[in-house]
Amino acid sequence: MKLPALIAHRGYSARAPENTLAAIRAAAEAGIRWVELDVQCLADGTPVIWHDAHMARCSNGRALLAHLTLEQARRYDVGSWFDPAFSNERIVTLDEALKEIERLDMGLNLELKVCLARDPIRLANQVVPRLKGKLQDRLLVASYSQDALYQARKLDHALPLSIIYDEKVPRTWTWDVERVNAVGVHANWEHINAEQMKEIKTAGLTMVCYTINDPKAFAPWWKRGVDSVISDDPLLFHQYDMDPESFDSRERELGARCPVNMRIPGLRRLFRRHR
Repeated sequence: MKLPALIAHRGYSARAPENTLAAIRAAAEAGIRWVELDVQCLADGTPVIWHDAHMARCSNGRALLAHLTLEQARRYDVGSWFDPAFSNERIVTLDEALKEIERLDMGLNLELKVCLARDPIRLANQVVPRLKGKLQDRLLVASYSQDALYQARKLDHALPLSIIYDEKVPRTWTWDVERVNAVGVHANWEHINAEQMKEIKTAGLTMVCYTINDPKAFAPWWKRGVDSVISDDPLLFHQYDMDPESFDSRERELGARCPVNMRIPGLRRLFRRHR
């Protein structure tokens, strides 16, 4: 699998309402090859592309997703909050998003979004079977919820998984990686340090940093081994020459596809050090 240097956050969310078909298409039109999207379940079990636990921020409704069926959720306008030109946008199912991404020959970083009091096991059970055979080698599944990732791994032994850390990457990251056989780590770039970056890369893992909208401030991290960044406006990076390779052609190999505890001996050494 190849992972691009730039991934559009919730679709191209600087140019279209986040997590919509319009945002996916905006990324494609801008030449961005991958998008990051959030998935969670409605009350009827339908996986939909949505970030918040409620509809209030990005629609004309206020209901909780956990209380809505797909028919009810479709009644809300999820585009006008961004711009009246998007008034026809409606909440998108995972199946619809996958179909559109496949049509556009794009890649997907899919976050299993487990909001407060929601069931991570149910989410994985609803989502993972729908991913089978989709997007070939252009799919990476990530989550803050290690329970969701663990269940995803039980359901699909080959699915590329990545662990998302919000604050600092914990010293126990090696345990987390081994538990779900992750191929990578997603880190908040403001909380990562050079030593951790080196350890993660030495272990043969992919490093994705989020959410970067200041390319100049982020520039030094490219040389420290970052594989990909998630940005609301990826085209900002084209204004800066921060790597000898062109962003259009620069791609990174996503972690070796052998079990993580066999990839590089360094991971075993790190595991013992952090116990």
